[in-house]
Amino acid sequence: MFELHLDMYQTVGLAAVVFWLGNLIIKKSSFLSKYYIPAPLVGGLIFAILNTIFTASGTITISLDDTLQSILMTVFFTTVGFSASLPLIRRGGKLIALILFVSVVVLTIQNVIGSSIASLFGIDPRLGVGVGSIALMGGPGTAAAFGATMESPVYGVEGATAVSLAAATFGLIAGSMMGGPTMRKRISHLEQNSQIAMQEVAATSEDEKVSIEEDKFETNSTRFVSAGMLLALALGTGVIVSKLLAATGITFPGYMGALVMGAVLRNIVEATGQKYPDFEINTIGEVSLSLFLAMAMMGLELWVLADLAIPIIVILIVQVIFMFLFSYFILFNILGKNYHSAVQTAGFIGYAMGSTSNAMANMQAITRKYGPSPASYIAIPIGGTFSDFFNAIIITAFLNFFT
Repeated sequence: MFELHLDMYQTVGLAAVVFWLGNLIIKKSSFLSKYYIPAPLVGGLIFAILNTIFTASGTITISLDDTLQSILMTVFFTTVGFSASLPLIRRGGKLIALILFVSVVVLTIQNVIGSSIASLFGIDPRLGVGVGSIALMGGPGTAAAFGATMESPVYGVEGATAVSLAAATFGLIAGSMMGGPTMRKRISHLEQNSQIAMQEVAATSEDEKVSIEEDKFETNSTRFVSAGMLLALALGTGVIVSKLLAATGITFPGYMGALVMGAVLRNIVEATGQKYPDFEINTIGEVSLSLFLAMAMMGLELWVLADLAIPIIVILIVQVIFMFLFSYFILFNILGKNYHSAVQTAGFIGYAMGSTSNAMANMQAITRKYGPSPASYIAIPIGGTFSDFFNAIIITAFLNFFT
């Protein structure tokens, strides 16, 4: 069988092609567009399937250099660190703090569900964590990152990336499908009992209506250079922080130090009154995530999923049931039992099962019909972003506990 090995430059170039392929397919598919399936997942999965077929048939096998994959992963999570702005937390006040607290509770339960059911099936409980908050609250990016971490010699969990990414893809679809329908009955009940006047809610100025269309912003080379230098500084100093974390005896993912330094530098910039290049850093993060995800999907060992299909399906079914019961009977009540809490709950389901894009789409589906809920568009994305910090720590604790 002929073996083709791509070096790190050829691999990242192929990842770009895979990304464009995914984008093209999504534009042609209403299903993929509706549920916000990322282009790297679509294109990368197609490549992984073809590579599996070619390898199984003895025709050709393509091996990929993952050097840049780990670098791009670290860059992306560094940009996540830069999102931790203390002024934003203060602006959202108690609501963001409450959303964050609930997120930590939910992601912990997701891991308990995953690891417990995995143990019942006699498989590694750490794979259950991969079908817990790694894939669901974390989303595809965290799934790919921790999948690689679990497969490293430190943990030695075979097939973790394939399992986690498969669960994350399911979560994206489930998060979109659950949000609106779960809260539809609650909103209908509020209308019937005259607890909210929908006409009154809808009579809000146009500037309060939030869209999730593609972000557009004005920039210049100076701002992009500034963003690049901040990222470089966070990456460099993050190595020191990672070594200090390693000295504790607890195994953290390699990007944790850079993520922490991203948060520190963001708040230093804002505290000193300097202009923070938020859009530029977010854009660099999006590019890094897209290429990183494409490469992670391209390298999937799909045959691993066959042996684990039943346990994964059972875990995901239980995760969906838990999310519905918790959101409908507990979270809605905690958030205030009103129209805005319904919007926030739908958004929470989106990112707790998939991603922030799902959350924004869920909230937009409701607000387009009943009217804006400005506070929801602040609290949900910020709370969801900050939950990534705690998710990484709690995931690490679970993995170390079972290792």
